Amino acid sequence: MSAAVPVLGLAAFSGAGKTTLLQALIPLLAARHLRVAVIKTTHHAFDIDTPGKDSHRLHQAGATQTLLASPTQRALMVQYPQPQSLTLASLLNGLEHTACDLVLVEGLKDQPFAKLELHRPSLGKPLLQPDDPHIIAVASDLANLATGVPLLPLNQPPVIAEFIAHWHQQQG
Repeated sequence: MSAAVPVLGLAAFSGAGKTTLLQALIPLLAARHLRVAVIKTTHHAFDIDTPGKDSHRLHQAGATQTLLASPTQRALMVQYPQPQSLTLASLLNGLEHTACDLVLVEGLKDQPFAKLELHRPSLGKPLLQPDDPHIIAVASDLANLATGVPLLPLNQPPVIAEFIAHWHQQQG
């Protein structure tokens, strides 16, 4: 993927609300005329096919790659014989280069790229920010959290969207 497309991760421990925040941020960023692509990683096996549909039947028959396409959508399902390491570079290569202005990544919190940390003290987990120089801000539901980066209100997606939009402009 072109280095011209800014990439920002949402880094947090499980249960912090990464997907919920993404769902709120995407329309707010789209209203700012940003075409947002999302990469979501998981440690669990998953299937996007519906049993009985043609693409599922072909995948089940042993196709190592199944590309499902229509005039308005495209999905590529790749089956690897052995587990593969998930790297940001390999995942970015799978995106349509010209169809996005910003890539938001849920997961890959241990990899070196710009990230926004979501922190809920009620989860009993430590801040990632002190040990990760790539975290550019922390969004928390605790208003007086001491961080070495900007602190954003986790439960106010418009404020976070404003921060991301400003960061995005600075990347260009």
